[in-house]
Amino acid sequence: MRAEKKVIGSLTKCYAVAQFRYDGTDHLICAAEKQDPCFAFTLKGEKTDTLWEGPGGVMTLLQYPGREGILLATQKFYSPNDSASAKIVWYEKEDGAWKCHVLCDLPFVHRFGVITDGEKNFLVACTLKSAHAFKNDWTCPGRIWVSELPEDPHGYDSEHQLSLFPLESGLYKNHGFAVHENADGSSFAAVGTENGVYLVNPPKGEKDWTCENILNVPASDVLYLDFDNDGERELLVLSPFHGNTVSIYKKKDGRFEKVWEREKKMPFIHAIYGGRISGRWCAFVGNREEDRELIMISYEKDEYHVTVLDQGAGPANCMYFEDQGEMKILAANRETDEIALYTLKED
Repeated sequence: MRAEKKVIGSLTKCYAVAQFRYDGTDHLICAAEKQDPCFAFTLKGEKTDTLWEGPGGVMTLLQYPGREGILLATQKFYSPNDSASAKIVWYEKEDGAWKCHVLCDLPFVHRFGVITDGEKNFLVACTLKSAHAFKNDWTCPGRIWVSELPEDPHGYDSEHQLSLFPLESGLYKNHGFAVHENADGSSFAAVGTENGVYLVNPPKGEKDWTCENILNVPASDVLYLDFDNDGERELLVLSPFHGNTVSIYKKKDGRFEKVWEREKKMPFIHAIYGGRISGRWCAFVGNREEDRELIMISYEKDEYHVTVLDQGAGPANCMYFEDQGEMKILAANRETDEIALYTLKED
């Protein structure tokens, strides 16, 4: 597998990426870590819109479930040392212009997502920490916050906010987050922290929320997918916080054991996404220092393989999607201010 790269835009410290449907069309969007705009593109990479000029501080972008034209985003998380004013907001086009509304203030919120029990949707939001007294102060751990998500966000604003409650506390460097689906249409969140990896499941019927620690290894980010296609999920872990190691763990006799680790270190490892190619799950991983790689990890012929797709760009985040039979990756290459679109080709 190889990647053909096309730089589709420039954005200072570009960070968050997503696919967003509005005006009857699917778009690619990219927002910035600092006080910079959010741009929209076609799936081919042509710029179509500026959703906002600022403020930025966007760690997560997400289509509101079941609502075309409504976008959820974090706002004002500018860094681990400048995020006390962070919040979750929602955007909608009104009279031809994008308008911002507050869903909830949530200091230090970094990542969030939506999971479902198959009928109702639920918001899961993770705070990186809870407070700090000085730069790089990590003495106040973060939390996992949850709430049922309303079908319609209209009516929620800075004066009428969504209420959340803390499901799990005492989580240091609460950074990693991924949502995965179950076979029955429900979904769960995998959360990566200094304390290890947690699985968050929504309430269903008479069952309440659950939050289970399944791996006691510091995790900056995580995916929980069946990479070797044997019917059981494996844990792909980036560690430690903003670290340099990518590993895969497999459950054996009820416990997770490391079965693979990339020998080459990847300083400031950060970008991560799981995509299904030809019926198999693959992982796309990128780092922000030294070689600044974007790689694909796949399981073939009974072993894990690494394919280097790009070097020198420094992705903060990426996402995989398919467009008219073409396999593509959108990447926010933060270290080079590139918004890049990669088309994957078979060798």
